[in-house]
Amino acid sequence: MAAKTAEAGLEERWRDILSVHARTMCEIDRVLHPHGLGASDFEVLDILATASPEESEHCRVQNLVGRVHLSQSALSRLIGRLEKEGLVQRSICVEDRRGVYVTLTPKGRDLHAKVLPLQRDALARMLHG
Repeated sequence: MAAKTAEAGLEERWRDILSVHARTMCEIDRVLHPHGLGASDFEVLDILATASPEESEHCRVQNLVGRVHLSQSALSRLIGRLEKEGLVQRSICVEDRRGVYVTLTPKGRDLHAKVLPLQRDALARMLHG
């Protein structure tokens, strides 16, 4: 009986986490939509904007995959869209021709700075109750 109760408690906690995640992502999407961004778009811009100087010069797409929680193909499509909008720039790694670097453009940096307070405010509202 105790095992079933513990298992039910775990399942309830898991569902609560999923619910908070879904509501938070929807709210971030809502506040960023007028600026042409979604939550995942913002995550890529935010990672690039807050990278150390060494990382920001050479952020590999492969390194973004684990941080953005998208498949490699979905992330590639997202980066392609951000590049088309002039927010990021892709380049080939000279040392390893299979590697692709992504850097934030000045336009991307400006948009990130503009929407950062909106995203952080949404996080505060959704996660602090």
